[in-house]
Amino acid sequence: MKPIRRPILLTLLFCSLHGVALAAPAPSGIPVLAGTDAGVFRVADGRATMLREAREVRKILKAGDRWLFLTGSGILESRDLVVFEERNEGLPVKVVKVPDQASKRFVREIQELKDLEAHPDNPDILVTATRDAVFLSRDGGRTWKNEGMSAATAGVKAVSVLDLPDPTGANRLTIFMSHPIYGVSWKRPDEAKSAWRDIVSGLEKMPTIKWPDEVADIVATRRDGVLEVLASQTFIPRLYRLDWASLSFVPVWSGTDALGTVEGLARGANGVVFSGPGAVRELGLPPPAPAQSAAAQQPSTAPTYSQARAARAEASPATDLSAALAGVPGQLLSAWFPASKSRGRGELSLSELWLLNPEKRVSPYAARASGRKGNYLPVHQVTTPAGLDRHIKTLVDNGLDTIVVDMKDDYGFLRYNAADPLVTRLGKTGKGIDVEAFVKRAKESGIYLVARIVVFKDRELARHGGGKYAVWDRRENKAWQGFEYETRKIEATAPAGADAKNETETVRKYYDEFWVDPYSEAVWEYNVAISKELIARGFDEIQFDYIRFPTDGKNLGDTQYRWQDQGMDKESALMSFLSYARREIAAPISIDIYGANGWYRTGARTGQDVELLARYVDAICPMFYPSHFEQGFLAQEPAQDRPYRIFYHGSYRNAIIARNHVVVRPWAQAFYLNVSYDRAWYSPDYVQRQAFGARDSLGQGYTYWNNSGRYGDLRPDAGPLAPYPWPAPAESPAPAIPFFGERSAR
Repeated sequence: MKPIRRPILLTLLFCSLHGVALAAPAPSGIPVLAGTDAGVFRVADGRATMLREAREVRKILKAGDRWLFLTGSGILESRDLVVFEERNEGLPVKVVKVPDQASKRFVREIQELKDLEAHPDNPDILVTATRDAVFLSRDGGRTWKNEGMSAATAGVKAVSVLDLPDPTGANRLTIFMSHPIYGVSWKRPDEAKSAWRDIVSGLEKMPTIKWPDEVADIVATRRDGVLEVLASQTFIPRLYRLDWASLSFVPVWSGTDALGTVEGLARGANGVVFSGPGAVRELGLPPPAPAQSAAAQQPSTAPTYSQARAARAEASPATDLSAALAGVPGQLLSAWFPASKSRGRGELSLSELWLLNPEKRVSPYAARASGRKGNYLPVHQVTTPAGLDRHIKTLVDNGLDTIVVDMKDDYGFLRYNAADPLVTRLGKTGKGIDVEAFVKRAKESGIYLVARIVVFKDRELARHGGGKYAVWDRRENKAWQGFEYETRKIEATAPAGADAKNETETVRKYYDEFWVDPYSEAVWEYNVAISKELIARGFDEIQFDYIRFPTDGKNLGDTQYRWQDQGMDKESALMSFLSYARREIAAPISIDIYGANGWYRTGARTGQDVELLARYVDAICPMFYPSHFEQGFLAQEPAQDRPYRIFYHGSYRNAIIARNHVVVRPWAQAFYLNVSYDRAWYSPDYVQRQAFGARDSLGQGYTYWNNSGRYGDLRPDAGPLAPYPWPAPAESPAPAIPFFGERSAR
């Protein structure tokens, strides 16, 4: 591979703009290194010197005589911190389509890599992973082999590689991976019939949920000749040691809060260092037991869970490490400390350092979108001044400040007096609003206006030009529409005096949904043109809904995407659209996603991968409606607290998955659905508990949804100091909003 040297002019420009010192030709000594959203830096005496431009340097490892850098564009290697080489041969590529006036171009980039680890005894053996596959290298990253993944659920989070004993006591190469639902899995790649096996024992589970909560990191370390594996969890503060003999994880520490993250594990000389909300923390751990064969090894003597909770205060901020990185410009993501500069901790590789500033969103318009609270309004109810005034009064009476209203609805009808030539050529207008009058009246009351645009579910555009933009049915050669099979009775007519025969037939029942092709740059341009016109005419924010692929229908396998270019997949289609929208729209952009895609690190079925999409938007609005989860989900006693739990945990989880790029402003349920939990508990209390959960988790706002525009179940918004009006929920025992939001004396 040809060496890649620093682009000199770009480096000069970045350094001059940020006041960063330029790199010397060959840095002297072994430096502290830092990775940011802009590149790799050498840190010394409070100054940061750029060594290499790179997008999102998320991890820095020292493997033998070279450094490895996990970046947003793949893996880099350097032996001297002057010459950097790519190490991506065999890793999958994602293609992003970039429309450019009348043409288009394609950007090929390495798929998002979730982690990178080196074998503790052999620096040539490396492991990395995309969302849905683990990759192993035995030649220092020069080539990579796909080792697949466990189960069928996408969302790999962490990987590790080391030698562990088999039942005979012989050490065998073993790789680990974690994913959002099934715990940790392991595989011996050199076995004749190598297969992934799950380990779930010992890992914390949320009540009522069958599988362990997501494992954030897995690190294999050797200290004093003894090997051990440590693991942590992403959304609750837990740390474990692997007991290989019993294939279980033994808890060694638990934090004090119901919410918390233990990320970027680094084994120091006397304990473990990790990233958490607001600080790099350090926990002293006893040395691991002497190495034994799997046959002879006894269960670990690590503290029991109750003992770990009693000892939880031992995790203290490692302020000296944070202080050493204070001069690094941009968003800090990772760091590497040599033993000479870690104050006796040995070499340390720290990652996920964005957690040090959890209150700081990266997106350009996040501050404008944050803290907004309001209602969705059906457009037909606000086409007259009286109708709009009635809803504004509801907002004001309840301490809310935001309206979300359809400007392109679920059928593709435009709901405003469009003037843009492209919009009027492709769109069809239904009864809607006069934008200028609507904006003027709303602004007089201090209302923040969000234009909801339904993107890829669009009957009118799907019909345009003989289905030119529609998702196509390859089997029937027409615009695709999902259906289910329905059995119905046929009443047969019988002769006089004879018995009638009741027969049945199976027929198709079509969904009332029509889809346009998410790969189509023409579809993107149309929706962005609508957005730009609405912002120019006074709306504050654009909200894209149905920004996904169709998911329902017995004939889903018959879909054909005729605008799909080679190398593109669902995620790259949505990335391409949103990156285009981000370049064109100079205002906050929000997207609506399924609640499950905000809760779990997955989204393959819909394309809604929060980690990827968060790069391009300012707010994500997960639909955490309690009615839409399984009815037993988090319904443990006291069952009435379930709406609070879903919003409290869900908001935090979504923010962590998005790496705090965005505001998380969930949709709250202000409607009754005839399901078991709603039948038992739906009330104004139910509705208000959701708002308290969103407040106590992040405090970044929420929006109520009632499709009929009836908001009689609302209560006035509770500010940050309002006490919880019911017995305090077990999920939030602390007296302050944790980590992300405004502090409270609740």
